[in-house]
Amino acid sequence: MTLKKWVDGYVRAWRTNDPADIRALFTDDAEYYTAPFRPPWRGVDAIVEGWLDRQDEPGEYSFDWEPVVDGDELGILRGVTTYPDETFSNLWVIRFAPDGRATEFTEWFMEHSRSTES
Repeated sequence: MTLKKWVDGYVRAWRTNDPADIRALFTDDAEYYTAPFRPPWRGVDAIVEGWLDRQDEPGEYSFDWEPVVDGDELGILRGVTTYPDETFSNLWVIRFAPDGRATEFTEWFMEHSRSTES
């Protein structure tokens, strides 16, 4: 249940780009990895800033997902993000604090090639 609640909040924040919605997802000292081997955004202020610098416009994408692991301390999901001109497969790894906020978020993604889309 932790994963669904958190992803629902993430999708809400993705849609609104409201700093309060973004903040509600992460602990003060959380780390957000936009890719597994990039340096993370460290701390909730940096996460909000990084998010807003790269924000998507509401309605320009769709996101479908399914849980892989849904635990109290760890959530992993497999998803697909579709934009008008590109589609990505996603794997998100989220480590949770006892209150359900993320202490660490890592996004793995791969762009679909045009030849595999139908």
